[in-house]
Amino acid sequence: MRDVAELARLDGRVALVAGGAGHIGCAVADALAQQGATVVVADLYGARCTEVADDIAARRGVGCRGVAVDLCDEDATRALARDVVEDDGRLDVLVHTAALVGGPHLDGWTTPFAEQRTDVWRHALELNLTSVFVLTQACAPALAASGHGSVVLFGSIYGLAGPDWRIYEGSEMGNAAGYAASKGGVLQLTRWLATTLAPEVRVNSISPGGVFRDHPDAFRTSYEERTPLRRMATEEDLVGAAVFLASDLSAYVTGVDLPVDGGWTAW
Repeated sequence: MRDVAELARLDGRVALVAGGAGHIGCAVADALAQQGATVVVADLYGARCTEVADDIAARRGVGCRGVAVDLCDEDATRALARDVVEDDGRLDVLVHTAALVGGPHLDGWTTPFAEQRTDVWRHALELNLTSVFVLTQACAPALAASGHGSVVLFGSIYGLAGPDWRIYEGSEMGNAAGYAASKGGVLQLTRWLATTLAPEVRVNSISPGGVFRDHPDAFRTSYEERTPLRRMATEEDLVGAAVFLASDLSAYVTGVDLPVDGGWTAW
């Protein structure tokens, strides 16, 4: 029986992190690199991808490079999968963290339901859900050939439960139907892919709770009072789950969604 530390290692494996220049994606890419993986950081803005990849490579001493890609462009997304295999010779881990989260700057997104717009809804489904399907489909042959193929997708507590509107009182924040619907789709796609790509490839997902990023005090306080562990998440809270699902620590786990939510969905 291998040691737990050995099971967690990713030496010799190649990981593609879609959305890898974002807050969560950057943390996950760094965690996989710490375990020895060669990491490809893919995101919309090339300069930011390169910055993140260079920083990880310098600190962790592994191969890491950035690649610019528009995940809403199907041809570019499929080309990304081909290029990773051509450049690195293999692909063992696919992590998809990219998502339209939005905010007050995005008109028709987290506004009241009657004002939420269908063009933003469609964009959310394209990035948050359709790109997951396209990229996984494109990566599936290489993942199957790996011998350790693992797909880690990112859902959300709002793919598991409806919003508690009380936590938004006293703030200008809202909750988008398109986000919830797309993340619910990711969770069902996880199960569908798990039974379809087995036994060669494992497919699991992580559903984070709210991750603190300078939220208004009223919202943060309400959120923490609603959460059993009495705080919002940090990116650090998510990386253990990502390493677990990407590595042989979870070699007999597939089709599972792992909520990392401080107990939010336990009520």
